[in-house]
Amino acid sequence: WLYTPYNIERVEAGINNYLYDLTNMIMSTNTPTTTRANHHIALEDKHGAHNYHPLPVVLSEGKGCHVWDVDGKRYFDFLSAYSAVNQGHCHPRIIDVMVEQSRKLTLTSRAFHNDQLGEYEKYLTEYFKFDKVLPMNTGAEGVETAIKLCRKWGYDKKGIPANQARIIVCGQNFHGRTTTIISFSSDPDAKGSFGPYTPGFESVPYGDVAAMRAALANDPATIAGVMVEPIQGEAGVFVPEHGYLKAVATACREQNVLFIADEIQTGIGRTGALLRVCGDCSCGGHCERQAETYVRPDILILGKALSGGTYPVSAVLADDAIMEVIQPGQHGSTFGGNPVACAVAKEALEVIRDEKLTQNARELGHIFRDEMQKLVDTHPKLLTLVRGKGLLNALVINDSPESKTAWNFCLALASKGLLAKPTHGNIIRFAPPLVINKEQLLEACGIIAEVVREM
Repeated sequence: WLYTPYNIERVEAGINNYLYDLTNMIMSTNTPTTTRANHHIALEDKHGAHNYHPLPVVLSEGKGCHVWDVDGKRYFDFLSAYSAVNQGHCHPRIIDVMVEQSRKLTLTSRAFHNDQLGEYEKYLTEYFKFDKVLPMNTGAEGVETAIKLCRKWGYDKKGIPANQARIIVCGQNFHGRTTTIISFSSDPDAKGSFGPYTPGFESVPYGDVAAMRAALANDPATIAGVMVEPIQGEAGVFVPEHGYLKAVATACREQNVLFIADEIQTGIGRTGALLRVCGDCSCGGHCERQAETYVRPDILILGKALSGGTYPVSAVLADDAIMEVIQPGQHGSTFGGNPVACAVAKEALEVIRDEKLTQNARELGHIFRDEMQKLVDTHPKLLTLVRGKGLLNALVINDSPESKTAWNFCLALASKGLLAKPTHGNIIRFAPPLVINKEQLLEACGIIAEVVREM
């Protein structure tokens, strides 16, 4: 009984926790445990651009749903690198594939073929049921690729007059931070003082079907596409009403407009369906890979978890009628489709399927929201509501976005061994790796409850 993998991991965790407590006791008589952390934080502060505001925790190791700081303290990771680490930290299968491929061939550029790219493209298009894939590296690159592809289709196939193509987006969106993407952002921090902005984008309220239909009816001959996040993660995990995505897709097809789904954060099992657009169909998210029954986008953008959290990988998928508008020299990337990325992405998707992580996210998501709802009901002075799908959830703090309450809440969580981060001031996003099990999830919920009671 002791020598099952699960119990070995529990024993290891117990030993590690004991060693951590012992180390703290010894070090408390000599050097504060924050000395190492402060050293690394000071280096970043002095030599790095101040474009992030991280929690004062310096991590040095990760495994599964846990990370350890430089002083040896263990934490639950409830951010998962913004859903890039769905498969858990340092998943051995993904690491092994990455190391093996790195020893053979890492980069050729697209000036030559390599023996991994074609196999990867075949695998990915069959997995998600599209004709073609354009491989890139980062999520923002994926969005930029989709924008170019949509505009080119608008000119070549729809017949939009030159330089008049428009793309409709949603308010409070977050698709990245390149100059073009921030041009249609409503976040003053992301957008302010970076103009002049790229024209050709119009914004409508998220979740408002009537507003979307009205925008599409306004000179539809010049509209090339609509780009939507199936759930707005960075905005605070806003989940649209059931049927919203299907209604948007239907409205797009009525006007001969491409429906673009940005599933960079919501895709690859995070919300309890392989793709969130699948979770919006009538089957309730259980059809997963059946393209004929889910809300099928014309262009699908993937990233983050496609990498298994180990190596930058993103992809844009579409059928031949759309993808064929891109010709040699019109778009590309030196690293896009490199052999390591191809090998890593295939294994990352295999892990999702083999370990049934999509189903795990769906089941544990219900448990997490039930536990958080109990806290909301019991402590209305501190908490307003919980919302989300699968293991992408948010707890809304009953205070203004300008307050420090959510930040202090996250500091208190960190002190007790759980890492999460506020977004938009008073919203805390909770998104653990999908490899977390029920026992671990309930332990983490206990930490959250303890902080709620203390605050």
